[in-house]
Amino acid sequence: MAGGKTGRFTPDELAARLSGLHPDLVVLGPSELAGRHPGEHPDNLACGVMAQPASTAAAAALVAWCNENAVAIVPQGGLTGLVGGNVSHQGEVILSSARLNRIVAIHPAEMTVEVGAGVPLEALQHAAAAHGLTTGIDLGSRGSATIGGMVSTNAGGILAFRNGVMRHQVLGIEAVLPSGAVFSDMTRVVKVSAGPDLKQLFIGGEGAFGFVTHVVLKLEPQRAHRATAFLGVTDAASALSVIRHFRSLPAITLEGAEMMWPRYIHDAAALKGFDLSWLEDGAAALLIEVSAETVEKAASALEEGLETLWEPLALKGGVIAQSLDQARKFWEIREDSGFYYPAVPNAPSFDISVPPTYLDAYVAGLEARLKAIDPSYAAYVYGHIADGNLHLTLIKPGPLPEDELLAVETAIYTGIREAGGSFSAEHGVGFEKRHAFEAFAAPEKQALARVIKQAIDPKGLFNPGKVPF
Repeated sequence: MAGGKTGRFTPDELAARLSGLHPDLVVLGPSELAGRHPGEHPDNLACGVMAQPASTAAAAALVAWCNENAVAIVPQGGLTGLVGGNVSHQGEVILSSARLNRIVAIHPAEMTVEVGAGVPLEALQHAAAAHGLTTGIDLGSRGSATIGGMVSTNAGGILAFRNGVMRHQVLGIEAVLPSGAVFSDMTRVVKVSAGPDLKQLFIGGEGAFGFVTHVVLKLEPQRAHRATAFLGVTDAASALSVIRHFRSLPAITLEGAEMMWPRYIHDAAALKGFDLSWLEDGAAALLIEVSAETVEKAASALEEGLETLWEPLALKGGVIAQSLDQARKFWEIREDSGFYYPAVPNAPSFDISVPPTYLDAYVAGLEARLKAIDPSYAAYVYGHIADGNLHLTLIKPGPLPEDELLAVETAIYTGIREAGGSFSAEHGVGFEKRHAFEAFAAPEKQALARVIKQAIDPKGLFNPGKVPF
């Protein structure tokens, strides 16, 4: 069944047939979903039917029925995805992790947690904090992003430069396969050398290979004592030197390093009434945060480090947060990254990664390539500087005509794979990056992914029309 085609059941018929399938399964039909917020894409709930299992057995029963009746399934988590991976169509059924929302067990001594796929990241962080622990991954959408969704998109975020992405946090996974069979590998150890690590299929698979129900994650010690600063830097090379310095200091831990190029920092600050008098004209802004045993030690290390770096790196201004509230306002400038949408609705956005030392050359080349398409083109550039992940937004209302969008995509993605980067860093592929996958992913990778998809989901029922496997 191809995505977008009307299935053999109307939404009301499908909801009626699924109701009563399993005691742990709640089914919402068109009337229950009417008026519900669809999340990041207006068509996420378009199919009109949502199944919410509270157990793996209930999810397996739902999937087995759908397999027998050729009904396509759209897995959904917190609906924070930005590439259309949760969009549904009439005749399909949404398989939601909303009721798989239990933190099964926290193991403080081994620093691991067993958690349902529907648990929001922030809820897990709060629960772990009671044990002096936290997750090794953090996102601006922590309040709504779910663990299962983060697994399925191989989410990255603020701490990826230090801890890696979701793939590096997952120890074990339980998932329902397209056949309705349950794959269970709930390992709680790092060292496993017992054949292929098959759980990796579900990490970054965007729901194409199965529905994740439970996960085992690593945790790390919580470092609550922070110091935060905004710095003015000339370029990414200068920012990387700042980052290297603070990562090398033994008494502190670098908790975040986010860079905002001039156009982004000025427009975001103007909207929020944020004082930028400290930032020299033409400079980019680097937001850094460090932690230590005490707030005083964190602040002292930050101040001493900046004194050491100021002249050698020709820093272009700086301000250190004097309170938790001020630090929060610093982070709001970076994390409220959709500030431009009211003025630039549906602005085309992209999420790429390149080796950090290639960032300056990439940004300069991008500006030239965009101007070659249209001299009026400009982009907001910001992102996770320490791991080379940039978020790029064309300052032009969308959606763009197809030929214009393809020209912009070519300008954005040119040279990325050759440099050792990726056309999608942390947002996934969904349907919005299908063309990018087909044009810029290695042909051998595409072919192998399709072979695996055919073997696991021969009817093509899991998340059709999205990632082109």
